[in-house]
Amino acid sequence: MNYAAIPSPTTSVWHLLGLPVRAYALCIVLGIVVGVLIMEQRLRRRGVAPWASLDMAVWAVPFGIIGARIYHVISSPADYFGDGGEPLRVFQIWEGGLGIWGAVAGGALGAWLAARQLGLPLSVFADAIAPALPVSQAIGRFGNWFNNELYGSVTTLPWGLRVHDMDRANPGHATVIDGQAVTLPDLYHPTFLYEALWDVGVAVLVWLLDRKFKFGRGRAFAIYVMAYTVGRCWIEMLRIDDANHFFGVRLNVFTAIVVFLGALIFFLLVKGPREYVVPIDAPDTAPEPAAESDVSQVDVAGPREAAKAPKAYQVVSEEEFREYERTGILTRKGEPEPEPEPAPEPGPVEAPAESAADER
Repeated sequence: MNYAAIPSPTTSVWHLLGLPVRAYALCIVLGIVVGVLIMEQRLRRRGVAPWASLDMAVWAVPFGIIGARIYHVISSPADYFGDGGEPLRVFQIWEGGLGIWGAVAGGALGAWLAARQLGLPLSVFADAIAPALPVSQAIGRFGNWFNNELYGSVTTLPWGLRVHDMDRANPGHATVIDGQAVTLPDLYHPTFLYEALWDVGVAVLVWLLDRKFKFGRGRAFAIYVMAYTVGRCWIEMLRIDDANHFFGVRLNVFTAIVVFLGALIFFLLVKGPREYVVPIDAPDTAPEPAAESDVSQVDVAGPREAAKAPKAYQVVSEEEFREYERTGILTRKGEPEPEPEPAPEPGPVEAPAESAADER
């Protein structure tokens, strides 16, 4: 018997005080929390105020989930609107069925709305979330494992997956062990694990490349998209769950190719250094020293504390940002000093008018 095979959970729901706690939802929520924490750390290093990531998540997460569900329903309509389909199951997302393409599109829309609210360039958010998003995906994929879904074709590899639901529906095949015929369940490619491991690799790749080349204007996010879609292509072709096909190829494979090409074009055409931001009202001169009587009212907060909740940001270079972090003063580098206005030229001096006394 193959003891290295990966077992599948026999249950995906637990009850706590009478309320169902679903493993799929826990994996999604945990992935979101970890992704937000990674993004928060990256946003702070670019000058964004603490916990602006939560403002972004409030917008991006709901839009991402809605977009993910819409894509899944559109790409698998027979499960909900075909013969024997149940339209109300469209709203039962705890059963699984979230498409990453819809999640990215919906999340991008939510992030754009959040960026407008915070006065931030969307590209700053995009580059900050680039390595965080695949980590979230990796954690969320384990929800598919609990749900016994999205596995691949039959395999003889030692790390094959024993699918709990498949074991009950299709007991497997007969084989001989020690001269006796026994029935063993088939093993399937654990595509959830393949994608989870691939996602972790994508996160590391994006982080290393971004650390070396300091991508800006959304180019780190383009690297994530390209790396993820490459893996999704070959993993998608291993899966045997129901899906729409074109020319014998699964729809998600075509989607991955189109998205990869779009990200590649964006990466090649868009150029620019990493973007840093400071509050739009950041001081560009040192404050006047306060009088002795006003010492108790002097604001001694540093640049980090002073930027708790800026209404908007302005993009600066890395050199300007480092100087602002050090001094709390934004000094524009490379800008010419304003020339002093020339003094007005003296006009002709008029002789004073003679008085009547002088005439006498």
